[in-house]
Amino acid sequence: MISINGLTVAYGSFTLLDNLNFHISERDKIGLVGKNGSGKTTIMKLINGLQSPTSGSVDKPADLRIGYLPQIMEHHHGRTVMEETLTAFDSLAQIEKELNSVNEQLAERTDYESEEYLSLITRLNDLTDVMTVSQSEPAEVLAQKTLLGLGFRDEDFDRLTDTFSQGWNMRIELAKILLSEPDLLMLDEPTNHLDIESIEWLEDYLRNRKGSLLLVSHDRKFLDNVTNRTVEIMLGHIHDYRVPYSKYLQLRAERLAQQQAAYENQHKMIEKTEDFINRFRYKPTKSNQVQSRIKQLEKLERIEIDETDNVTLTVKFPPAPRAGDIIFKASDLTVGYPGKVVFSDAQVEIRRGEKVAFIGRNGEGKTTLMRVINGELEPISGEAKVGYNVSIGYYAQNQEDVLDRNLTVWETLDNIAVGDIRGKLRDILAQFLFRGEDIDKKVSVLSGGERARLGMAKFMLQPYNVLALDEPTNHMDIKSKDILKQALKAYDGTLIVVSHDRDFLEGLVDKMYEFRDGRVKEYLGSVSDFLEKRKLDSLQELERRFGSSKGTDNQEKKVAAQQSFEQKKSVSKEERRVRHRIDFLEKEIAGIEEKMAAIEAVLSNPSEKDDVLELTRSYLELKRECEGKTEEWASLMESL
Repeated sequence: MISINGLTVAYGSFTLLDNLNFHISERDKIGLVGKNGSGKTTIMKLINGLQSPTSGSVDKPADLRIGYLPQIMEHHHGRTVMEETLTAFDSLAQIEKELNSVNEQLAERTDYESEEYLSLITRLNDLTDVMTVSQSEPAEVLAQKTLLGLGFRDEDFDRLTDTFSQGWNMRIELAKILLSEPDLLMLDEPTNHLDIESIEWLEDYLRNRKGSLLLVSHDRKFLDNVTNRTVEIMLGHIHDYRVPYSKYLQLRAERLAQQQAAYENQHKMIEKTEDFINRFRYKPTKSNQVQSRIKQLEKLERIEIDETDNVTLTVKFPPAPRAGDIIFKASDLTVGYPGKVVFSDAQVEIRRGEKVAFIGRNGEGKTTLMRVINGELEPISGEAKVGYNVSIGYYAQNQEDVLDRNLTVWETLDNIAVGDIRGKLRDILAQFLFRGEDIDKKVSVLSGGERARLGMAKFMLQPYNVLALDEPTNHMDIKSKDILKQALKAYDGTLIVVSHDRDFLEGLVDKMYEFRDGRVKEYLGSVSDFLEKRKLDSLQELERRFGSSKGTDNQEKKVAAQQSFEQKKSVSKEERRVRHRIDFLEKEIAGIEEKMAAIEAVLSNPSEKDDVLELTRSYLELKRECEGKTEEWASLMESL
C-alpha cells in the first residue's frame, strides 16, 4: 500500500533518518518506536506529505485516505461538540454524489464489454461498499458512541468546542478521524490526553478496526494490545520486527546477543590468522599457507555490531527524611472552584511509606486534590490536614507553565539550589541527559520530553519525604519511564501519583483512589483488577444505551450474575482495608529487620571508623519502631 524507498532526512551535517526502506501493507498495525527525537513524528509527516525528504521517496496510491492525529494541532471553534464531530461525515456527501454520477453514466452506456464500462462497475462496487459500511448506523449514533468512548458525557454534546481545554479538543479531532474510517490511521501519542477508561476504549476500537495503523506511543501495554509489528528507529536507521512491542524487546535482545557472539568469535579467528601470518611470513616452507590465509582474510566479510543508543536516565531519589505516620488526612472534604463543586464528602487517608495512585476520568478532581495536598487550594468544606514534618515535592502536569521559559536549563536549577548541592548541578543534569551545550538551552526551545526530565531533575535538589507527581510520564519514552518507575519503587518515602499509564502504575502503587461522578472512592487491589471491574460497568452502560431490549436484558442478567458471584466471594470493605494494612506492615517490618540485622553485623565486630554509640541509638530506634508495628500487626490479625 505504501512504500518508503531510500528515505533520508538531513539538517546540514546532521542526518536524522538515513536511507530508510520499508513497506506498510493493508493489514499492518505498526508501533513506531524509538527515543524522543529519533524521527518518529518526522516519518509520519513525510507519509502525510507535510514534509519533504532530503532524498528518497514515499510511494502511495492516489486515492489512499489517511487519517493523521499529530501531537499538536489546530482546533475548530464556533460549533458544538456534536456539530464539529459530525463534520467527519462530510466526505460521505461527496461519495454519494460520485455514486449518483457513476449510476447515471452506466444507465447511458451500452458498451458493456469495454474496459471503461467494467471500470465503472468496479468503482460502483467500491463506492457502494463504502456507503454500506458507513450507513450501518445513523451518523449521530456513531458519533455519540465514539464521543462517549472518548470520555464525553451527554451534556457535553451541545457545548461549544471553545469551552473545552486543548486536551478535550484533541479528543474531538480523534473522534472525527476515527469516524472518517481512513485506509491508513496515523496516531502520534494519542494517549497523552486520555484517561485510563478512554485509553481502554480506544484500545478495543483499534484492535478490532480493519485497515492499517501507524502508531507512536510510549504506552507499552497499549502497543502490545494494538500492534502486530514494531519498527524501531535507532540512530537514523530502522529495525523491523513483525511482532508486538514486548516480543520485539525479546527478539532484539536475542539478535544483539547473537551478533555480539558472532563478532567475538570472528575477531578471535582473525587474531589467530594474523598471528600465524606474522609468525611464518618469511619462512619459505610456510609461504603457500601464509598466502592462502592472507587471501582468506581479504575475502572475509567482517561482522559489524549494530550501533545502539545506550544513553539513559540514572534516577535515584535522595533518602526521605522522617515524617509522621499520617501524611495526609481528609474528612468530609468538598473541593471546587467558584460556582463549581468538583467532588464532595471525600474521605482520604495516606500513610507514611504508601504508594498511592489517583485514577479516573479527566476533570473529576485528581489534580484538584493534588493542589489541596500541596497547599495551593483551600477546600470549600470539610477538613484536610498534612501530617507532621511532611515535605512535599510537587511535579505539576503543565511543566510548560511551571518552568520559566526565559531561563536556561542550567539557570532553572541554579536559581533554586542552595548549599553543597550547587556543586553537583552538572552531575544532576547529566543524570537527566542534559550534557555539554544542552545546559545552555532555553526552556522555551525544549521538547515536551526534555521539559519533563528537567522538572524531574528539580526533585534532586532537596530530600522530600513525599513525592506528588501529576502525569510524570507524559512525553517520556518507554526506556525513561521504566527507569523512573524503578527509581520510584526504590524510593523510601511516600508517593502520590496521578497517571493514566497502566503499565507504569502496575506493580508501583499499593492503593488507589478513584474519582468519579463527584465522589472519591478508595480501592484496594491491583490496577488490572480495577480496570476489569470498570470495563464491565462500561459495557453494561453501553448495552443499556445502544443495545436491543433483548440484548440489554441478557447483558443485565450476565452482569447481575457476575455481581452476585463477586459479592459471595468478596469480603467487606473494612476487611479489605485491614488486609491491605497487614500486607503493608509486613513489608515495613521485613525492611526494618533487614536494617537491624545489618547493624547487628557491624556491632558484632566494629572497626575503628564505626560510631558504636550512634549505631546503638539507631538500632534501639529501629527496634522500638519494629515492636510498634508488630503490635499493630498482631492486633489486626486478631480482628480478622
